[in-house]
Amino acid sequence: MPHISYVDPSTVSDPEIAGYLERARLEGTPRPESQAIRAHNPAVIRAFSQAWDLTFRHGVLDHGLKELCRNYVSQSIACSY
Repeated sequence: MPHISYVDPSTVSDPEIAGYLERARLEGTPRPESQAIRAHNPAVIRAFSQAWDLTFRHGVLDHGLKELCRNYVSQSIACSY
């Protein structure tokens, strides 16, 4: 199985990307490990983090309903996370 390394947050010089990594570490979502992989490509972590923020932190749906949707998607694709 391929292994993609995690970017060490202490090596990130871009304050925006460092902020995405720190917020994930503090809040646990999106998963810090996943963010550390996305950080290999600045455009990817920016796009994902901005979409996550708009959808999960500032969306119009109640947070509980969003969590139910995440669970449904995970179950429907047999995701073990």
